[in-house]
Amino acid sequence: MPRFVIEREIPGAGRLSDAEVLAISQKSCAVLRDLPRVQWQHSYVTDDKIYCVYIAPDAESVREHARRGGFPANAVNTVRRIIDPTTAEAAAV
Repeated sequence: MPRFVIEREIPGAGRLSDAEVLAISQKSCAVLRDLPRVQWQHSYVTDDKIYCVYIAPDAESVREHARRGGFPANAVNTVRRIIDPTTAEAAAV
């Protein structure tokens, strides 16, 4: 199933309290219970954005999660390939 990176513009995201992060993640999980083919893997929080990694059948499913949860989804990008340090090692073999 495809993987997506969602960019959410949330001013002050890096200053969210533990309680706010807990509430956001609980809301996301509650919405996901009604979208069984959509899986949230993890998110990266920066100063003013949150980047979330999801597995879903299509981008529209990811956008539906955002709509139902009241989350911004400023960009939904399909992951075409994953690279990491082992990618360089594979080329050396």
